Parts: sequence; structure tokens; C-alpha cells
Amino acid sequence: MRNHPITDKNQIIDIIQRCQWCHVAMSDKENKPYVVPMNFGFKDDVIYIHGARKGKKINILQQNPEVCINFSTDQALRYQNENVACSWSMKYRSVLCYGKVEFVQDPEEKSRIMNIIMAHYTQREFTFGAPAIREVNVMKIRVGKFEGRSYGY
Repeated sequence: MRNHPITDKNQIIDIIQRCQWCHVAMSDKENKPYVVPMNFGFKDDVIYIHGARKGKKINILQQNPEVCINFSTDQALRYQNENVACSWSMKYRSVLCYGKVEFVQDPEEKSRIMNIIMAHYTQREFTFGAPAIREVNVMKIRVGKFEGRSYGY
């Protein structure tokens, strides 16, 4: 069985929206890969993430804002013959998103984005205090390219 491309934008968005986290891949100044799992928000072809103001991830993204973000769902172990190891595989649906990180500085925009992130996990809207907004690093990634794949579905 081969994996199949997913080109329908609605299917791609559905996969992203059903994920609880994503993996953000980046390259440091020595071109070494670095991948971190993150929670996220998604709206209008933009992925929103947040984190600490300082750290390895931020240092890398300030030097090289290009990222690839992976979303994967519907994983299920399958086999054609349970006694033949090579017939075992994993079903999945996944999406890769390519874009460039933009750091958000405006406090009102940060609050708006934090509510987009929270809306992915809750049905509530939140009010964020000035210290919380000042201390969080909010990033947006405008997706330039989507690649979807499925296997076993």
C-alpha cells in the first residue's frame, strides 16, 4: 500500500484542526535540525504558536525564521498478516506546512492571537493581563505551502 497525496484544502484543514499539537522543525546557524512539539492555533492559513521570550527555539528562529510544521492524526497500527512482520504498518493522515515565523510585538495583536490558540482547545475567550502578554513570545507563520498525505485510508 502506498501513501496518497491529499490536495483538497478542506481535508488538509480538517487534519490540522483535529490535532492537539504540532511539531515545529527549524535549522540552527550550523544547519543542524531542531524539532519541538507545540500547542497551536490555526486560522485563515496562519499557524499561531507561543512560548518563552528566551531560549534555544527563539535564538534559532531569530536567526533563521524558516520552519516546517508537522500535523499528524488518525494513527492506527494495521497488518495484512499478523505473522508477517513486513505486512505491519501504521495508518495515518498528515500535513506539512512551510512558512516563515514572524514575531508579534503589538500587545493587542498578541492577545487576539492567544485567544486563537486557546480557541483550539476551549470554547472560551480569555482576558490576558499586561504582564502575561509582555512576557510571552507570540509567533505567526503564514503558510506558503501545504503538503498532505494519507496511508491506509
